Amino acid sequence: MVYLKRKIDDDLAEWKARVNHKPLIVQGARQIGKTASIRNFARGNYEFFVEINFILEPKYRNITETGYGPAEIIHNISRIDPEKKFIPGKTVIFFDEIQDFPDIVTSLKFFKEDGKYDVICSGSMLGINYKRISSNSVGYKEDYKMYSMNFEEFLWAKKYSNSDIQDMLNHMQELKSFSLLEMDTYQNLFLDYCILGGMPEIVANYVDQGNFQGTLRLQRQLLLDYEEDIRKYLTGLEQTKVLNVYRQLPSQLAKEYKKFQITKVAHGARNSDYAGCIEWLKDAGIINVCYCLNFPELPLKGNFDERKYKLYFQDTGFLVASLDDEAQEDLRTNKNLGVYKGAIYENMVADGLTKEGYNLYYYKRDNSTLEEDFFLRTKKNMVPIEVKAGTGKAKSLQTLIADKRYQDIVNGIKLGSSNVGVANSIYSFPYFCTFLLKRYLQGK
Repeated sequence: MVYLKRKIDDDLAEWKARVNHKPLIVQGARQIGKTASIRNFARGNYEFFVEINFILEPKYRNITETGYGPAEIIHNISRIDPEKKFIPGKTVIFFDEIQDFPDIVTSLKFFKEDGKYDVICSGSMLGINYKRISSNSVGYKEDYKMYSMNFEEFLWAKKYSNSDIQDMLNHMQELKSFSLLEMDTYQNLFLDYCILGGMPEIVANYVDQGNFQGTLRLQRQLLLDYEEDIRKYLTGLEQTKVLNVYRQLPSQLAKEYKKFQITKVAHGARNSDYAGCIEWLKDAGIINVCYCLNFPELPLKGNFDERKYKLYFQDTGFLVASLDDEAQEDLRTNKNLGVYKGAIYENMVADGLTKEGYNLYYYKRDNSTLEEDFFLRTKKNMVPIEVKAGTGKAKSLQTLIADKRYQDIVNGIKLGSSNVGVANSIYSFPYFCTFLLKRYLQGK
């Protein structure tokens, strides 16, 4: 299968170019392309590449039995496989699937101090398994969070260039409408991306075949694989709780008011009983959590109610794959998103903003219909983001901008199916521009 270009490619090159760079840990959910990306980088940038997979090769789990120093670990690896070559200054060591041997992270401090070899680690469920490590080399490693493909990477897979991406950004910056052909092309590509999600195997299958054949089967298998992970890492009541929350995501996203209600998960369920479940799913890279602001003002961090939140799939393809057969057929045949229309686009925006490095916040005013989907910030102001299922008016956005109580808000952004435009301090952009918002807001 052809390697698909990813954003991490440039980030790995920058990491290697930094003087005295630290060992790198690439975290992320399963099947998002971590291993393929690291292999592609290692083979293109090092003379010697040593890969250890702690799931496929459990024999390597005893390599720290004589100590955590590079000399001891390399001695033990080469004893198991004498063909592996370790040449100082020319070798990268790749420890993969470290969630099954998280103790290897303790060695990173000593690899950094030794300085003879570059080290990259990768694994899923790391947010959970880090807590089991007695010493995780704080200060001697660098963490990198990787996600499934965003829309920009999807466009790269479809052979669109960086100049095409820049042209899209120019439309936003210059408030220049997309042509009818451009709108139709990008909207159809974005719908395909919404249906597929960003898992590289699924996108590669779609690009290679030129159609959706087999993609739903792959998506549903991944949903089952995630449930299998929950069963693998949890037992008893905690396993049941996490599975209940996971399975409730689609139905709760379909509601008009999308605040996640723990009371709907199980009879008598309380937030205090399920807080750990939400954190577990977030750490596992399965969901994104969007917290309700106490009041729409800066700063955003610390200004939220941890008892009120929305939950989104970290990859929208999973939401689509979880729909019943009738909804699947309607979506794929008629491009009709039905009751999930708002949920899918809202999930897509949450997914896109998270992949740009944003934390997610929303606001719902008590005893009022005023509710805003997301908030970003610039150097001086906060920017409310409203996601419209169609081309309707953004009433909450208008209220936030006009009301003098919200002093940190001077304008807002509406994402929908309409073209680029501005009116009454509300900037309108098509959904497919979500991945460009961070670049658009830079310097504002």
